[in-house]
Amino acid sequence: MDIARFFADYGIIILLIGLLVFMFYSSRRRMKKQKADIEQKARETVPGAEVLLQGGLYGTIVEYDGEDLDKPAHVEIAPGVVIKVHSQAVLRIVNPAEGFVTEDDFIDAEEAEAEYIAGVADGDITSISDDRRAARRDEHTEAGLTEAERADKDRPQA
Repeated sequence: MDIARFFADYGIIILLIGLLVFMFYSSRRRMKKQKADIEQKARETVPGAEVLLQGGLYGTIVEYDGEDLDKPAHVEIAPGVVIKVHSQAVLRIVNPAEGFVTEDDFIDAEEAEAEYIAGVADGDITSISDDRRAARRDEHTEAGLTEAERADKDRPQA
């Protein structure tokens, strides 16, 4: 059996299988990208974020519940003019809110605070000046200074 005869008999089947595999792969990739975009939009949709609504209106989120999408979102389209829209009517985030603490940032800050409190409880940290002194010591050690040079740097200048 030669190659020409093989492709004449089975070529269309091989081509169809190849197309099905390609369609499956590309649809999975597109679905992953859409899911990532939706999650990113949900993280950025916080009060204070400027958004574009599906109707073409720009506004600022006043109230939004990312967990319960059945609740309407409150969007301020002009000073003092707040409208209620379906929470999925937010098309995209134009300018994310700045200075707004997300839940992830809050959890990270709580963990850092817990580590600091544990350091104080263990006696590793006794005051803020100890923190500063330790930070300077680390900086000097990294710079390759000797103990005498570090002692001179820590002394107040007259």
